[in-house]
Amino acid sequence: MDRIQFDFNNAMTMMVGDHGFSAQEIAAASGMLKNAIDALKTKPLGFRKLPKGQAAVVDDIIETAASIRKDYDTFVVLGIGGSALGPIAVEQALTDGQDGMKLIVEDNVDPERLARVFGSLDLKKTIFNVITKSGRTSETMSQMMYAANAIEKAGFALKDHMIATTDEKNGELVKIAQKEDLKSFVIPADVGGRFSELTPVGLLPAAVCGHDIRAMLEGAAYMDELCMRETENPAALYALLHVLGMKKGLNLSVMLPYADSLKFMSDWYAQLWAESLGKRYGNDGSEVYAGQTPVKSLGVTDQHSQIQLYTEGPFDKIVTFLKVDKFRNDLEIPKALTYIDAISFLGGKTFGQLLEAERSATEYALCKAGRPNITIALSQVSAYTVGALLYFFEMATAYAGEMLGINAFDQPGVEEGKVATFALMGKAGFEEKKAELNARPEKDAALIME
Repeated sequence: MDRIQFDFNNAMTMMVGDHGFSAQEIAAASGMLKNAIDALKTKPLGFRKLPKGQAAVVDDIIETAASIRKDYDTFVVLGIGGSALGPIAVEQALTDGQDGMKLIVEDNVDPERLARVFGSLDLKKTIFNVITKSGRTSETMSQMMYAANAIEKAGFALKDHMIATTDEKNGELVKIAQKEDLKSFVIPADVGGRFSELTPVGLLPAAVCGHDIRAMLEGAAYMDELCMRETENPAALYALLHVLGMKKGLNLSVMLPYADSLKFMSDWYAQLWAESLGKRYGNDGSEVYAGQTPVKSLGVTDQHSQIQLYTEGPFDKIVTFLKVDKFRNDLEIPKALTYIDAISFLGGKTFGQLLEAERSATEYALCKAGRPNITIALSQVSAYTVGALLYFFEMATAYAGEMLGINAFDQPGVEEGKVATFALMGKAGFEEKKAELNARPEKDAALIME
């Protein structure tokens, strides 16, 4: 059976010395740990309903996905943030590399990239999935406008080449979907974007690409049971170690997967952790300036770029390894070039063995240097373990928010940039913000160089 194992040993003082956590520190924080667990049991958190509460939605998604796979060969997601990072992470994790439905996730508005992507599409065989709850996300809606124009210019009906994933009742996209008769899926009102991968936001792209979304939800349901336990609760302990770490100056959370399939889990985690925990104000209204900066890394690639800093730089990081016990496909290193003694020892081993040796060696180097680290091991990468892993980090984030005394489910710091963008692009009703922007101090020409 697929499983996930959590190893916290290397975060403790017995393994890494003074920069780790002692049993006494953990015991002293037991009250905070219990309060967080109790709080999550009573709070109406929308994402916790997802593993077992979507039977009819899942049936609809699977039926729609089968129809899409029959009539189209390219599925383009137009979205940003959680609407993009989750689908990218899941596809990278679960794709088998064989020919099939092509998934493109357009998560930026760089004009050169847009031109390149749209120039490569056969619109007759392409369907777009527009994902935004509000329907006012400038990036996604501008992409939708461009796609809609291209579809109409090609002489196709918009409803045959576009799906909307949005709020059930509110926002601009639901209005467009109703007017244009688009097939639509609902983002639950009580689930924010970065917690939405197990809603139609992520389940539809995964199903279109042929992945087992029921297994993903089963993995999440299993993880929910683990992460609501009073004791031996991995998500609560993960959160506690990071929150205690912040108080000790461990202000960077490094995500270090040793598997290319899990590479973009780091990107997804970075948004989840940063946007949820980076808050100026606490729940009591006081200024707390909470948060921990997530860092994306990849083994073994970044052993040759970042590990030097992690082992000998500042004591400001806690590292999480993502490990895979069994790769779906492993390759043997041939016994070639045997006349070179310095490399002959590699012959007959597998690349999976080498990758794990590299990971284990990095783990040892971090411990020897007194750097706390945690290992999360997946028995293999599957729909079940990926669903469980996603849900684990969502629960850990919710626990960390409780322990920090902040709201992990809003993002007020993002709104200022959105409003300023509206003003700069001339949206009606934002004239005051435009005037504020125009009143900024003049830049010093001496500090601009060519």
